Amino acid sequence: MSTQEITLKSTLAGFTAEGKLHTLSVWFILALRLMMGLAFFQSGFDKVLSGSFSAAGYLQNAPAANGSPAADLFAAMGQMPWFVDFVNVAVPWGEILIGLGLIVGAFSRLAAFWGAFMMLLFYLGNWDISHGYINGDFAYMLVFLSVAAFGAGRILGLDAYIEQYDVGGEPLIERYPWMRYILG
Repeated sequence: MSTQEITLKSTLAGFTAEGKLHTLSVWFILALRLMMGLAFFQSGFDKVLSGSFSAAGYLQNAPAANGSPAADLFAAMGQMPWFVDFVNVAVPWGEILIGLGLIVGAFSRLAAFWGAFMMLLFYLGNWDISHGYINGDFAYMLVFLSVAAFGAGRILGLDAYIEQYDVGGEPLIERYPWMRYILG
């Protein structure tokens, strides 16, 4: 096994962060992708199988009961029947699609973005700061963002193959550079 280290360096707002990744890091990045994929797939699959998932009560009551700063927004969403119908489909099927994307490593950055977005909404809806501002929803959001940042879909995933798909004699990712934001 190789023990080569890779240096990462990034500057943001005048501050530079630098660190070394060990080659074993790739396995932990893969584990994060698979863990989040399985968690979301199972959660969505359970909701679809139960056939009784409804977001109405949650949207109208939970954020206010939790003291969420976004309680009024959630209540307004819960009072629009068309929006509740949309959420009743988007949440379980979104979880399934995000989970599948991460499990097979296809469109991983896109899946991780939507997973992070859902976790942000869950964080605001499940607001409970009695033990601090960091909870499981916030931590999951950061894991999703890490999966996206590391391009985890290239690690034993389909994104590595999709990026190299031949389009007009050149790899997809070279022909359409913007695809880097959804693949990887």
